[in-house]
Amino acid sequence: MRTIFGLLLLIQGVLMSAQLHFLDMNGTKVPMIYEKDTTLPIVSMQVVFQKSGSIEDGDLPGLAKMSARMLNQGTKSLGNVGFAQKLEDKAIRFGVHTGTETMVMELSSLKEQFGYGVELVSKLFVEPNLTPEALQKVKTNTLGYLARKKDDYDYIASVNLKKLLFAGTPLQNPSDGTEESIQKITLEDIERFLAKHLVRARAVVVIGGDLELSEAKKIVTQLLQPLPKGDLEPLPFYEASDKQQTKIQKEDTQQAYIYFGSPYHERIDSDDLYLGKVAMFILGSGGFGSRLMEEIRVKRGLAYSAYAFSRVNKSHSYFTGYLQTKIESQEEAKKLVAQVIEEFVKNGATQKELESAKKFILGSEPLRNETLPQRLGRAFNEFYAGRPLGYSKKELELISKVTLEQLNDFIKSHPEIVKLSYSIVTK
Repeated sequence: MRTIFGLLLLIQGVLMSAQLHFLDMNGTKVPMIYEKDTTLPIVSMQVVFQKSGSIEDGDLPGLAKMSARMLNQGTKSLGNVGFAQKLEDKAIRFGVHTGTETMVMELSSLKEQFGYGVELVSKLFVEPNLTPEALQKVKTNTLGYLARKKDDYDYIASVNLKKLLFAGTPLQNPSDGTEESIQKITLEDIERFLAKHLVRARAVVVIGGDLELSEAKKIVTQLLQPLPKGDLEPLPFYEASDKQQTKIQKEDTQQAYIYFGSPYHERIDSDDLYLGKVAMFILGSGGFGSRLMEEIRVKRGLAYSAYAFSRVNKSHSYFTGYLQTKIESQEEAKKLVAQVIEEFVKNGATQKELESAKKFILGSEPLRNETLPQRLGRAFNEFYAGRPLGYSKKELELISKVTLEQLNDFIKSHPEIVKLSYSIVTK
């Protein structure tokens, strides 16, 4: 185990060299994460706008995603086709997408074309294609997507679970919106959303590849110069419900889709998250070696697969999982999920499970750091969680030293995960 870990540290020492800098732009300090990598003549950049995802939708679910899709429609002068053609001519990859908490603008290309890509994207900030024609196109595509999701029972079960766990909060709404909310969104709504969220105060830039630090600073300054300073309000935190509710939706399906979730009292900056990684791997995210898979599929054949894991974000954290089973087996499977989780919290893991989890987590780590985007993504996650860059190396060392007593004390300190709510789609 120590030999594997020593090799990991050697590999990471070579690859993980991201640096954190702050650019002073007219009184706004913009964080910039930079890594030089001359393996290939390419440059990759993400501009992450904090507190700009679906958590900011307000009374219009889907507003953040619709706003991102409008930015993908190019500039007003070039239009969608003209903008896309200029990107394609230079083999430049560009896109805007949102998560729960963030809006992310991505740009990558060969080094020699990157400056041209930055010039194009800069124009988006000045003259985005916010026209009735572009909005109608985006609405049509979004409504078509939502129509297809009516037959996606995993999607339905997942959306319904969020409604149970986060009722009365922005997280209860589907980030894609609903047919009703999409129809209501106007150009003025999108203009207001972008004006509030595309600001320097919310921006974190992640850039790396075949360029010097001075070049990176110049590029980022050029790109963000058109943006107003703006404000960044604190991100609220929402607790998952412990009411242990069940929602059943009847559909014309041949099997039952069971999604479950409960509170998980950990925060993104918790010092115990590495123990949570090991615990969740053993319980439900470790594939065929996990408790849930062993009890539900291997021993009883109730499902092809069964998973459980924790979601720990700045704005919320919860424990969740899912499986599919035969209609006639859904009650048995539901009870078994609860039994497995209760037994795990009560008695913890075994030494064999701990050693297997360590071996997999430490052994697979190099695969998560092979590419520049992977390393930059990890560096951003460390920064976003309030950690120093390179913290993941320390976390691996902590995992390599975990004792069974430590792990089981952690598991037993989280009895809240047994307070399960269920979202089931069945016949």
